[in-house]
Amino acid sequence: MSTQTIASGDTTILPEGAKFIPVYVMGKKYMLPETLTIQKAIEYAGFQYVRSCGCRGGICGACPTVWRVIGDYQLHFGLACQTVIEENMVLAQMPFFPANRADYKLEELEATAETLSLLYPEILKCVGCNTCTRACPMEIDVMGYINSAMRGDITRAARQSFDCIQCGMCSARCPAQIAHYHVAQLCRRLYGKYVAPGAEHLVSRVSEVEAGKYEGALEALTGMDEPKLKELYVAREAEPLDSEGWEPQDKANL
Repeated sequence: MSTQTIASGDTTILPEGAKFIPVYVMGKKYMLPETLTIQKAIEYAGFQYVRSCGCRGGICGACPTVWRVIGDYQLHFGLACQTVIEENMVLAQMPFFPANRADYKLEELEATAETLSLLYPEILKCVGCNTCTRACPMEIDVMGYINSAMRGDITRAARQSFDCIQCGMCSARCPAQIAHYHVAQLCRRLYGKYVAPGAEHLVSRVSEVEAGKYEGALEALTGMDEPKLKELYVAREAEPLDSEGWEPQDKANL
């Protein structure tokens, strides 16, 4: 198996001496550069993405892919934008992972273990095999947050699952058929609505919006033509990476 992981941006840049290997896309054999990710390799083969393609950087979770390697009995799962091809891969992509999602109204729920087990009773069938964690492209402790959810520790489950990108790889590997990422989403919603302390600055900002404080600025922007908007965007005062305590010099719209 190739161990090279060279892939640059949205443009395919092949290193000198790159080897071409056989990869099967939708049942047809292609000779593709071994350094490409699955996503770039499929495009190199002549396919055009119209779905299952988003951020191209392992964030959006839109490109879950299933593959086998000829001679290997195992079924593999991963994100097409992160996984580098290997020889004799047989690829098929899924536009989304078809896990069931509970129907609920957040306003009618309580942040308890009973709520989670009622809406997603399959979490109680977790056998602790940890295949969900091993499948996660974001290296999240998936089994850990499911265990937290089972105990009703909404805060811990929400924080443990914070980086989830909803790709469904965890559910693809689960023998108990748990829709982990939907459970995680519910935990974060419950935490945000019922557990996390309210942000006082947000309350004041909402009041300002409702009072019409920013309507003048919005009207000015909507009245500009495209070149002026681009000029304004380029000249904007960008927030620095280390923004603790930072405030813009122009506070006219604050």
